[in-house]
Amino acid sequence: MSYRFGPGPLTPAVRAIIIANVVVFLLALVAPTAVTSWLGLSPARVFHLGYVWQVVTYLFVHSTQSLFHILFNMLAVWMFGVELERRWGTRAFTTYYFVCGVGAGLCVLLFSLLPFDATRALAAGVTIGASGAVYGLLLAWAILFPDRQIIFVIFPLPARVFVLIVGGIAFFSALTSADSGVSNLAHLGGLLIGWIYLRGPKGLQLELKYRLTKWRMERMRRKFNVHKGGRCNGGTLH
Repeated sequence: MSYRFGPGPLTPAVRAIIIANVVVFLLALVAPTAVTSWLGLSPARVFHLGYVWQVVTYLFVHSTQSLFHILFNMLAVWMFGVELERRWGTRAFTTYYFVCGVGAGLCVLLFSLLPFDATRALAAGVTIGASGAVYGLLLAWAILFPDRQIIFVIFPLPARVFVLIVGGIAFFSALTSADSGVSNLAHLGGLLIGWIYLRGPKGLQLELKYRLTKWRMERMRRKFNVHKGGRCNGGTLH
């Protein structure tokens, strides 16, 4: 078994997403209150003041209190997003990323209207971070590469098992840790929207397009007598 860290160089959409997040993070270091107030997702401001753009812009805002918030999210965008973009293409990947991210934001707005303790904190708080979209990327990666290994703490797990574990953690945390400061409902929303998207017509279209492209490449290899090379597709990602 071979081991490698990450999928390789940045692809265009992944690079643009990371740059945009870093730029907003630097702006937040200068004016944290203004950036969070205008760009973070606040159900109160969306419903009462009409700040509808926040359903998109919250994806680019990260906490300035801890560098790990943006670091881990951008690391995940690179580790899982690069291979998805290579497989689907830049346009399809970007669409999926924002469908999951915006969908997670809409789920936060809907959940904030429910009269439960676990959802009241959403109505009064502000949701920031790309985690909803990241969870969507993780789900897609696990569906396409279910047997790939991901290091969880110190143990390698198949991607499909890893997604079940993090999904279960997010669900349990959403029920029991309403005031934790982590928007677990946004994480669940990203998983749910990603699953619906990939199980629908768009997901089928993406897979058919990939298989058609792969078939064409195989035919061209045979036509010009080109032999496959490069690194084995297996390994452990950590």
